[in-house]
Amino acid sequence: QVQLVESGGGLVQPGGSLRLSCAASGGVFSINIMGWYRQAPGKQRELVATISTRGRANYADSVKDRFTISRDNAKNTVYLQMTSLKPEDTAVYYCNADLLMYGGAWLQAWGQGTQVTVSS
Repeated sequence: QVQLVESGGGLVQPGGSLRLSCAASGGVFSINIMGWYRQAPGKQRELVATISTRGRANYADSVKDRFTISRDNAKNTVYLQMTSLKPEDTAVYYCNADLLMYGGAWLQAWGQGTQVTVSS
């Protein structure tokens, strides 16, 4: 069974930092694009950052210069280092990945979400 398991969310004060992790497991041969999205209450899910297999990163304007996405291909894991956090960063953060499964099928998978709350 394919799983994307996220960790690292929590409560942090404005200006603080958090690091999110997301590990893929369950019959995964390789992973193409990996990314993070977020959804705040009453808002649509939005892109935060994506990263290619070779490490090329793409960021939403709202998080540029504050967030850094990275990945460890050997561990099928993607990370999101978040610094200078603002209250408007408060949301549920979701991991997303384009998975190539053993057997040749491609699957787009989502994690269960992890809550990030920025508040004093």
